[in-house]
Amino acid sequence: MSSDPALLPHTRWTRVRTVLNWINLSTPLGLAIARVGGASITRHGRGTYLATGYRFGFPVASAFTVGSVITSKHDLDFFADRPLLLRHEDRHCTQYAFVLGVVMLPVYFLCVAVSYVIAGDHASYNPFERLANLADGDYPPPRTRFSRRS
Repeated sequence: MSSDPALLPHTRWTRVRTVLNWINLSTPLGLAIARVGGASITRHGRGTYLATGYRFGFPVASAFTVGSVITSKHDLDFFADRPLLLRHEDRHCTQYAFVLGVVMLPVYFLCVAVSYVIAGDHASYNPFERLANLADGDYPPPRTRFSRRS
């Protein structure tokens, strides 16, 4: 079975997730961010969009997701060799549906701050990144500031 979410079947849940992310305005916001950032937008599958060629330097990540829109500064070929990264970002699409869309953004950034306090990075103790699978997002295993000193 492929790790690329676009090659997985559209399920009842992914259809519901797609509708919820339109209703909660996170997908329209993601499309607007991608458009303002100069990205080219293509449908990817399971209700998601890939926005490539994003020109701004924030956020600093190989890809980020808002609603059902996966945005990256890279081109489509970048994702061809990274199906696990797409699976990680696809999980974030589901999180937007569960956390009421744009409401997820301040909650996510609060989790980033907590993770920075504990670990010195934005992902190690961020439940959104952990639930999306840190390894699939190409993050190192969780650590704390104290564990790095040894």
